[in-house]
Amino acid sequence: MLDIKRIVADPEGTEALLKRRSPDATFAEIIGLNTERKEVVSRFNDLRHEQKTTSMGFKDKSLSPEARAELHTTLKALSDEVKALEVRTKELDHALEDALLNVPNLPSEATPIGSSDADNPVVRTWGEAGSYDFEPREHDALGESLGILDFESARKISGARFALYRGLGARLERALASFMIDMHTEKHGYEEILPPFLVLRDAMIGTGQLPKFEEDAFKTADEELFLIPTAEVPVTNIHREEILDADELPRRYVAFSSCFRREAGSYGRDTHGLTRLHQFQKVEMVQVTDAESSEEAHEQLTGHAEAVLQALGLPYRVVELCTGDLGFSAQRCYDLEVWLAGQKCWREISSCSNFGDFQSRRASIRYRPAPGEKPRYAHTLNGSGLAIGRTLMAILEHYQQADGSVKVPEVLIPYMGTDIIS
Repeated sequence: MLDIKRIVADPEGTEALLKRRSPDATFAEIIGLNTERKEVVSRFNDLRHEQKTTSMGFKDKSLSPEARAELHTTLKALSDEVKALEVRTKELDHALEDALLNVPNLPSEATPIGSSDADNPVVRTWGEAGSYDFEPREHDALGESLGILDFESARKISGARFALYRGLGARLERALASFMIDMHTEKHGYEEILPPFLVLRDAMIGTGQLPKFEEDAFKTADEELFLIPTAEVPVTNIHREEILDADELPRRYVAFSSCFRREAGSYGRDTHGLTRLHQFQKVEMVQVTDAESSEEAHEQLTGHAEAVLQALGLPYRVVELCTGDLGFSAQRCYDLEVWLAGQKCWREISSCSNFGDFQSRRASIRYRPAPGEKPRYAHTLNGSGLAIGRTLMAILEHYQQADGSVKVPEVLIPYMGTDIIS
């Protein structure tokens, strides 16, 4: 959530930043609601003072019955107007909060300006695409021929956009999760978390999934509980409505979870195989930092995601999202895109975002810079480290052999107990 004080103090500057996302964006409604609220509160305070002053008139024992009755009438009218203003203030508070909850984060000054993913600059690349003396196959065909991916059984059980892993496919998914968690906890200093996969509405609001993207969420019918779209939601909300000490920061967490998404906006997009499922597994990194450290933490977190790809020997590139392609809650974001030999394309495998104080204002996550000082809003960051299904997809396509088998990356052999999937 944006700071209303910042918007009011610099309406032209903040709106100019917002327009970098969308040229038609405006703060007119929010400024109008805030102006009306100030007027209503001012009128309310004036009337409350008038009430107190008028009621003092009853102390005059020389008042005639007629004057006393007139005083009663005046006070009744004042009381009615005060109550109406109280109701209006609450209405404006709700309207202002709803309006702010639906406004995306302001992009960082460093975020490149653009209108779509076509304007995203490539920051760097790593690794070389594989060289094959045969035509590389796509992961779904490979997986089904090896008997490790079973889309037909998944469709029979759950419908479209689900996957069932068999044998070494299930082991590879588990091996990847264990390898990633081990790397982030042992080398990068993250605390492992196993969070609930169902969260309250307030938790979804806190990280920016609601109210904007409610149609993309799965929720229970009888309670306001939502299946998590990413472990970012429960992990970030660990510190909801808390005040941390500065010496407790940064907090670094890593969590493995299933993720659940309706993918309501994916009509017409590539959805075959493991590309875009309703349920998938992911290892997620979350950091909570002070305001001064978040830019450095963003580069560090992105590097931690890159380290996983490098250890697996998968070629990738780092792309910085432009203003027009930036996620709702992010002020700056890097996407890691892995090269898929079978599909002959780059595919996002991790998104590493700095949210500034956008999420912490929604979730009331603060820290005290020093004893006795006023609390400040923390900065939050998250990144996939990595999306496991897409990593498995990349391994199948990158390490495939002419005979249809797939080599296991060296770092995964201890977890798999074999160096080949055949």
